[in-house]
Amino acid sequence: QVWLQEIGGGLVQPGGSLRLSCAASGGTISLYSMGWFRQAPGKGREFVAAISRSGGYTNIADSVDGRFTISADMIGNPIYLQMDSLSPEDTAVYYCAAARRTNPSSTTTNPADYDYWGRGTQVTVAS
Repeated sequence: QVWLQEIGGGLVQPGGSLRLSCAASGGTISLYSMGWFRQAPGKGREFVAAISRSGGYTNIADSVDGRFTISADMIGNPIYLQMDSLSPEDTAVYYCAAARRTNPSSTTTNPADYDYWGRGTQVTVAS
């Protein structure tokens, strides 16, 4: 069992930046593929970014490519989602997730592949 906690959400103005972090307890992040998803009001859960177990592969959704970056401190545990040039369309609850059954290079976008989820952190982009 792995418990995930997202940290760093909040209110930011359009064009601003936020960095989310995801800390794990009960396990080591280097054993999992890690992903970020988000869910806006009235919408389904959307893939945002993923990083492989090895840390050598990343996958970014087209909707945030060039603005968001995923990174990981494989030794120290947290993974990060750096979000720049935020727009109101990025407003959502952001979730961190861990996939245990993937191969070392996997950056799966499918929520069903993820075994553990955090409770989410609210990101609101508004002026």
